[in-house]
This record gives sequence, C-alpha cells and structure tokens, in this order.
Amino acid sequence: MSEELETNADKILAEAMRMSEKIEADIAQNPKKYRVLTGDRPTGRLHIGHYFGSLKNRVRLSKLGVPTMILIADYQVLTDHDAFDKISENTKELVIDYLAAGIEPGENVCIYPHSHVPEANQLMVPFLTLVTKSDLDRNPTVKDEMAKSSIPLNAGMYTYPVHQAVDILFCKGNVVPVGKDQLPHLEIARQIARRFNNKFCKGIDPIFPEPHALLSKTPMIMGLDGSAKMSKSLGNTIMLSASDDETAKAIKKAKTDQDRHITYDPVNRPEVANLLRIISLCTDETPEAIAERIGDGGGGMLKNTLTEALNEHLRPLRTKRAELEQQPELIKKVLNEGVEKAREIASKTLLEVRHVMNMEI
Repeated sequence: MSEELETNADKILAEAMRMSEKIEADIAQNPKKYRVLTGDRPTGRLHIGHYFGSLKNRVRLSKLGVPTMILIADYQVLTDHDAFDKISENTKELVIDYLAAGIEPGENVCIYPHSHVPEANQLMVPFLTLVTKSDLDRNPTVKDEMAKSSIPLNAGMYTYPVHQAVDILFCKGNVVPVGKDQLPHLEIARQIARRFNNKFCKGIDPIFPEPHALLSKTPMIMGLDGSAKMSKSLGNTIMLSASDDETAKAIKKAKTDQDRHITYDPVNRPEVANLLRIISLCTDETPEAIAERIGDGGGGMLKNTLTEALNEHLRPLRTKRAELEQQPELIKKVLNEGVEKAREIASKTLLEVRHVMNMEI
C-alpha cells in the first residue's frame, strides 16, 4: 500500500471512530434517528464468533428501539460459493439463530433475503454508473480475491461493494455495525450516496444519507486452532447449535501453549488470551481476573472453565433454538413478513430515485 493510501485509510479510520463514539453516545437517547443495516450471508449456521461479534449487539440495538434491517445476503453467496443448493435451507437456519439469540421481528425489526426485494436490486445499475473501475480495484476485498483466486474473478465479486451499497442505501440505512476491516466497503457506500445526491439532487433535499460505521468493541474471536479468525470453512468453530458434549469436544482440541501458569497476555500468548476473552464474554469477569483464578491450573483447567461458562451462557439460546426448529411455519412467516416490509420500503425509495433521474412515465 502506498504512503498516500495509508494516510487516507488512517483518516477514514479516525473519522469512523469519532463518528462511532458520537453515535453510540446518542443512540440510546434518540433511537429513531437511526436505521441500522446489518446481516449475514447464508452459508450455514452461525457460530460463537458471530454471536459475540454481532448478534448480541443487534439484540441490544433493537431493544433500544433502533429500527433494524437484518439482511440475508443470499445473492452474495453466488459470488464465491458453489453451494447454492443449500441457500434456502441456510436462510432458514439463520432466522432460527437470530430468533434464538433474542432478535424479535416486528414493527422495529425486519429480516429478509435480498434476492426477494427486486425493487432494491434495481438500484444496482444507477449505482454502477457512479463508481469507476479504479474505485473497485482499490477495494481490499476485491484485491485479495484477485490475488488468491486461481480462477478468473467473476463480475459479481468484482461489484460486490456496489451491491453492499444497494443493501445499505435502499432502506436509507445510516448506521452499519462493522469491524475496522469492513470500513473500505462502507466507504464505497458513502461515496455512492454522496455522488448520487450531488448529481441528481441539486437544489433539493438529498435522497440518500451517508451511512456511518458503528465499530464493534468486541475483540475478534480467533479460531480454536489459533488461526486468525473463527471460520466455518476452517472447522475451528463452536456452533451456536452445538450440544454441551460437542462444545466440550471442540474446546478440548483448542490450541494453548506450554506454559502451565495461565496469564492474560494477548501479545505473547494469543491463543490463551483468546480463550480467556471468550470466558469473559460469558461471565462478565475481566480476562485478567479469570487468569488469576485459574493460575497454575494450566490449559486443562482453562478449557474446563471455558466449557462450563460457554455451555451455561448458551443454554437458554440452545433451548429456544431447539423449539424453533420444530416451527418451520413460523420461520417462513418471519421471512415473508420481512420481505413484504422490505419491498414496501424499497418501492418508495425507487420512486424517489426515478423521479430525480427523470425516468417517470
């Protein structure tokens, strides 16, 4: 990365952090000022990394009264996965995980797959006219895919950031909970909103807000094998749907180190620190206090403590999840109602867009 790009990235991060803190301070007092857009790709059931990293925050925001759009990004699965035969099944599994975690669909919360909202997807063409090839080439995700892929990059993946902008802007989302690594995607959405408003809304109120990041405060949860990130594809996860025994079995295989005395040292003992953080997320103790309590108990006691804490913390979720698995009609109802609401919102936005682009008939 050039020095100029690094400087620009630093400026974007600094501004995102400033705005995130400002929004966090205001959102509890003025929840209706904001509309959150968040979601997942339906590539399988969710794991504890999703739960602690995003699901719990979605529940918190929705219960504060923040209008919340939860997108199931089924079209995006086609950009880099061949498992399209499981998209419908995985979509329903996501809804079960959402509801089990405490998300309550209704007036304030909408859950929907974007393939069922054609009015929103019609924004893709005008949005593509507002970005250049250079804009897309600079996106880190696109660059990474171009570098590591052994097959030609398909146009769906190449234009992935624009489709994300569609997902955010069709409902006029102005807050997107993300990690720092996702800021470049959000910056493209901000650019598209700005360019659309500047081009088509001269002398009138802008149609699209420039969305801001709500940066996650939860540290990234590493995989149990000590890899950089918990991932289903690497098989280093604990699924929310796992049983107590399956959880215990997975944790037994977790990577620690040779030092028997347990300390919280994220720099020099990242694997041990990761397990301590997960316990902390379950019990609300500090990682340092947990490490001191375990002391010379070693990796065995650390893993036993994590197993007990995680199983106890997830017990209500897993009980509810098992009940929801027996209610397929409820899951279908949630999706149908979410699609209906999302299409209504998208239709209103599309009418505004056609009006300012002089495409009414």
